[in-house]
Amino acid sequence: MKAKEKLESELKSLERELRIELPREIKIALAMGDLRENAEYHAALERQSFVKARIGQIKIRLGELSEIRVEDISKDKIGLGSLLTVLDLKEDKEISYEIVLSDEADPANGKISITSPLGRGFVGKEPGDEVTIQVPSGLRNYEILTLKTIHERE
Repeated sequence: MKAKEKLESELKSLERELRIELPREIKIALAMGDLRENAEYHAALERQSFVKARIGQIKIRLGELSEIRVEDISKDKIGLGSLLTVLDLKEDKEISYEIVLSDEADPANGKISITSPLGRGFVGKEPGDEVTIQVPSGLRNYEILTLKTIHERE
């Protein structure tokens, strides 16, 4: 999953910043003297606090991602990682979507979160199914045309 690699890369970068770059910045700022009016020192401490918090968030998210078992995702119905084409019955228009994790969502490019109204509405469906989904703009009716599950994509 791309989300996991992206988070691992960010974690590695933040840990390097926390261990190497920020201590160097703090040491340089301390050498400047009066800490009460030392903007560099306060900025470095603030950044250090942010980095520690973000590292904690990433570790929690990576823990959650490690619990996702691809083998438990349906092999014949829409689920995480599925590529699907639907027909918007009102507009008579075909639309392609990929069901992704929230951190990868990019609706403008057809990547919809599994937790979004559309994502939740499509999960568990298969080609030929018609589905009505409540979205912020109202009710939408779709027919599932094609499906390629995560298992067929690997």
